[in-house]
Amino acid sequence: MSAFTTTLDESVALVTFDLPGEPVNKLSNAVKVEFEALLIRLRDDAEVRAVVLISGKPDSFIAGADIEEFTALTTQAEAERLSFEGQEMVSRVEILPKPVVAAIHGACLGGGLELALACHYRIATDHPKTQLGLPEVQLGLIPGAGGCQRLPRLIGASSALDMILTGRSERAAKAMRLGLVDEVVAPSILRPVALEAARRLLREGSTRRRSHGGVRELFLDRTPAGRRLVYRGARAAVLKRTGGHYPAPLAALEAVRVGLEHGVAAGLAEEHRAFGHLAVGDVSRKLVQIFFATTALKKDDGIAPGSAVPRQIRRLGVIGSGFMGAGIAGTAVLNVEVDTRLKDADLAKVGKGLKAAGGILGDRLKRRQITRPQHERLAGLLSGGIDYAGFSRADLVIEAVFEELELKRRVLAEVEAVTRPDTIFASNTSSIPIRDIAAAAVHPERVLGMHFFSPVEKMPLLEVIPTEATGPEAIVTAVRFGRRMGKTVIVVGDHPGFWVNRILSPYLNEAAMLLQEGVPIDAIDRTMTAWGFPVGPVALLDEVGLDVADKAAKVMYGAFGDRMEPAETLARMLAADRLGRKNAHGFYRYREGHKAGVDDSVYRLLQVRPGEDPDIALVERRLVYAMLNEAATACAEEVVRSARDGDIGAVFGIGFPAFRGGPLRMLDDVGASRAVETLHELQDAFGPRFRPAPALAEMARQGSRYYPA
Repeated sequence: MSAFTTTLDESVALVTFDLPGEPVNKLSNAVKVEFEALLIRLRDDAEVRAVVLISGKPDSFIAGADIEEFTALTTQAEAERLSFEGQEMVSRVEILPKPVVAAIHGACLGGGLELALACHYRIATDHPKTQLGLPEVQLGLIPGAGGCQRLPRLIGASSALDMILTGRSERAAKAMRLGLVDEVVAPSILRPVALEAARRLLREGSTRRRSHGGVRELFLDRTPAGRRLVYRGARAAVLKRTGGHYPAPLAALEAVRVGLEHGVAAGLAEEHRAFGHLAVGDVSRKLVQIFFATTALKKDDGIAPGSAVPRQIRRLGVIGSGFMGAGIAGTAVLNVEVDTRLKDADLAKVGKGLKAAGGILGDRLKRRQITRPQHERLAGLLSGGIDYAGFSRADLVIEAVFEELELKRRVLAEVEAVTRPDTIFASNTSSIPIRDIAAAAVHPERVLGMHFFSPVEKMPLLEVIPTEATGPEAIVTAVRFGRRMGKTVIVVGDHPGFWVNRILSPYLNEAAMLLQEGVPIDAIDRTMTAWGFPVGPVALLDEVGLDVADKAAKVMYGAFGDRMEPAETLARMLAADRLGRKNAHGFYRYREGHKAGVDDSVYRLLQVRPGEDPDIALVERRLVYAMLNEAATACAEEVVRSARDGDIGAVFGIGFPAFRGGPLRMLDDVGASRAVETLHELQDAFGPRFRPAPALAEMARQGSRYYPA
């Protein structure tokens, strides 16, 4: 079947792109061949004087290239040719001797935007799903079909680099302000407006719509000296954000620079050369693997297909209006638009929670991601109180109270007493086994865990934790609801700490051990941020809260014994009322909520003198292998259902460096034999907590891996 259909409307060819059998339009090799043949026919057809390109999909103009074709590339030459052929196809649109209007509704990303940039006029709908962007750097690539050349010339170097180097997408209104699109209309009138625009271009010719850069555009984007400032600033920002671990943004910057300074032809040559080099590189391969894994998880409900149907959640109850409870409530209202009620012990706490939840909505309003009427409507879905009024109608109740088993059991009993028998109860515990919380439940088949990460509105992961008694309906309902909240969801086993905190605990504890030995705080954190984590382990302890970390550490010690024995560091900090960021008193100093350097008084409190020349390589090895070894142990215990889930959980839950692929994929890269050898060395030096996981030792003997070679 053809991907394109053409109808003639008074000398304007309306070309509809509707890729058969796919939910979105993608630019595959087959599509490119068909499209190029279509362009020749349109060029030679005397009845056709103008063209409108529109999508037949409900939410996708063109979502980009077919990523699966990238995985088939084996050489740099093949990848360069793929980019060159994309450039040629897009250029044929630009040089078509008839005006082409892009009528954009839905995702217009990657190759889709590169194609739209070559059109002579662009109209986008004001629908929230209409997003325009070049996200290639998120896959370790650069725009390879002319995007690094056309976008800077259209909207200026600084604005274009801001989009290209981050991979960020823009909605239609912002795109209009940038000069990326020429008109913004309602979806219902996109087609007639696009047809009229094509006729107007025939009558009046094409006039370039300028962006609103003002003085900045005139100096920074239009002069050599200004552009040099832009390049330097962009490079510094990339290195600060990526630590130099991701080569794609710097390659994209160079492709833009070459094009602007030496002409389009030189820029295109640099673009396809860099694309070819990156596409077969290790970083891109890892990022593409993560992309496919997250795509697969969107279709994975955590149960056997067809074994249960998800419940529709119309009303949500949240117990506990602290930081986590308020974040859950605000995120659910924003993304799911569900009637949500907060409960806490006193009205002051409820009021504070409602304010925090409303703040999530207010932030989206401030960023123009929702309108004022939308904000008012969503805010009306939030309510709260000190009793269970309204909970009898709740379809799902999420408990987010303090991390104490007896308190959580009491809340579950209270909820079951006031809700319907079919109401699902989820605990937001971070480490306590759900089976312990549900030990006395009246309806254990309705009880599970939904472990969100802090801050809820920003962190992308959700762990859903069923017990052996949890029914499939509750599982699929929780998974689908989490996805609607915008989360990547993994279903994990009901073990202490689950997956993310299970592998995080020995990592954080090893950091505490290093502190006890006098390794400086900033040396520990700098080592791990240089390795690729977004924050170091000591800073993370401050962020989590030392009281919360201490509770979790005790749960893990009780479950796993000596290898999880906590360092004395947290106990000494808590005895001095140091809770971390929450009371501006932790390993770091805080000023107006922001980190303001290491608090050197911590060393006196811990009775250590910080060393001046720590062995950074050894610090890194201890921290990394503490996590890798626990990941191998937990995976063998089937805490996660697959290596895929384990690596996605680590990348999205704790910021494990994406360019390394995740802890289990990293073990494959290192090799089980080499990992076991390193762990034996650490065990000899630091004790049995580094004893290699039996499963890892067995993998070393068999030469096996987590993923196919």
